[in-house]
Amino acid sequence: MKDLYLDCFSGISGNMLIGALLDAGMPQDQLVNELHKLNLDDKEYAITIKQVNKQGITACYFNVTTNEHSPHRNLHDITMIISQSSLADELKETAVNIFTNLAQAEAHVHGVSIDKVHFHEVGAIDTIIDIVGTVICLNYLQVKNIYVSNLHTGTGFFDCAHGKMPIPAPATAYLLKRFPFKSGEINKELITPTGAAILNTLACENASQQIPSFEKIAYGAGSWELEQPNVLRMYVKDVLAAAPVKEDLLILEANIDDMNPQIFDYLSEKLFIAGALDVWIAPIMMKKNRPAQMLSVLTNNDKHAQCCSIIFTETTTLGIRLAPAKRIALARKIKLVSTVYGQVHCKISMHNNAINNISAEYDDCHRIALEKNIPLKTVQREALRLAYYLAENGL
Repeated sequence: MKDLYLDCFSGISGNMLIGALLDAGMPQDQLVNELHKLNLDDKEYAITIKQVNKQGITACYFNVTTNEHSPHRNLHDITMIISQSSLADELKETAVNIFTNLAQAEAHVHGVSIDKVHFHEVGAIDTIIDIVGTVICLNYLQVKNIYVSNLHTGTGFFDCAHGKMPIPAPATAYLLKRFPFKSGEINKELITPTGAAILNTLACENASQQIPSFEKIAYGAGSWELEQPNVLRMYVKDVLAAAPVKEDLLILEANIDDMNPQIFDYLSEKLFIAGALDVWIAPIMMKKNRPAQMLSVLTNNDKHAQCCSIIFTETTTLGIRLAPAKRIALARKIKLVSTVYGQVHCKISMHNNAINNISAEYDDCHRIALEKNIPLKTVQREALRLAYYLAENGL
């Protein structure tokens, strides 16, 4: 597992972060193959990956160019693209959370509902690729924590669909409210809303200016040509697998006896996208011996309001019980293994710095079994065999 320390002396954007992650060891082909799982039209965009020199520093440049006729998309459109993709569920959830935070910031700034926000400033395809690509890279590199320091936003004004806007952009400033930042003297937009949304969702509170020992420095290039290197500097530190984490969570419960049970599957999917940690249904008997279902949702404290809203909107319940819950969770990571049948995501749990259990992603195995017309258990067995081999040998 790895910790990342981001030195944002020249800002941060989605493409700068992906460039740094590629420089840190993310295979280019793997990233492109995973992005194809979004099922976006290849004619809508093109990806550029190359080494460049920024004022004497060699850095990896990642960029997405879009067709000028590409459609603008709102949060619902983007959520559907991600949820209907064949990416691992954990990646989908993280990407949707970043987009939701970005949309909430734009909605707050412009005084509109979150559903009315269109990602027209950066282009929907750019944003989708940058955010999903970042999540893919972080997962592959097994990143545990992201720390950020030395945030410089740039200064001045920039032109957008709403006219002239101050730097940092209002949405960027809103998303950076947890982090101290400086404007500096560069008359450019150095931190984009996409970069700020990624930090807002995934980064820990500001790291100190003293960087601890590290194993690697990686650089991601920006698009500007400045008097200083327009790069994101990333310090990469390998860390031991963490001990089990004690978490304070909430359990939401509702007894439901008057709803079409087919809705539970749709409801569960929406709750997981909203950040629920687990969802389960149990048969119960209510008063007058009426058969019913008890819906239970495990969630973090900061996600419970959104989960409650979904339950009230999508079900017939009139009330939800909230109970505090404590959980001890093992450290885990996702490993993509390439079997002779196809690629399968495997979840590896760790305990006392050793492998505790490995499970193969069911959706991946199910899809391959149907495509290859082979038994599902054959795909699962091969994925687990390879995953154990790679994990035990540190590969």
